[in-house]
Amino acid sequence: MENTNSTLLSRTRAAGDLLTASRVMIEEKPSIRAIYDSQESALLRFAYGICGQRETAEDLVQEAFLRLHEHWQEVQNPVAWLYRSIRNLALNHLRDHRKESAMENADDLCSEAPSADETLGKMEAIGVLRMLMAEMNEEDMRLIQLKYHGSLSYDDISKRTGLSVSNVGYKLHHLLKGLADSLRRMGVESVEG
Repeated sequence: MENTNSTLLSRTRAAGDLLTASRVMIEEKPSIRAIYDSQESALLRFAYGICGQRETAEDLVQEAFLRLHEHWQEVQNPVAWLYRSIRNLALNHLRDHRKESAMENADDLCSEAPSADETLGKMEAIGVLRMLMAEMNEEDMRLIQLKYHGSLSYDDISKRTGLSVSNVGYKLHHLLKGLADSLRRMGVESVEG
């Protein structure tokens, strides 16, 4: 009886080890479909954060997944690879379409036009900023959006979020300081890039 229990215990442990190994393998590299299902929305937000155009963001994400499929056997961390790929594709897109974007954003066509290098520097700086913001958690992103896109006062933000006015100011200060530090580490010193 003791031998049967020992064998049963041994088989149970082996099955548990196999199950754990299977989970590790699944966690290490899920299928492309599973990655698409779980990451598509976040990747679209990330791409949109860099390029600022919904259709372009969709195209970039689609292109990144096609490239992932082509390089699937070589890629160890598919999610990180996708983010890097989308970043590179988006920055290439911005560089290749800088004249179109510059014309769309021009306020005054009669003003002195910036050089191509200045325009590219600004676009890359904006792209890097959008990339950094896309990596923020939703609560932090919402604070920045309320302050700078919604033009709300700290008091109005406090009422919407339930945070105290001083906490809103504190959080925004540290978020902006963190963004500035990250931009400097990435080589962006000014709005001109």
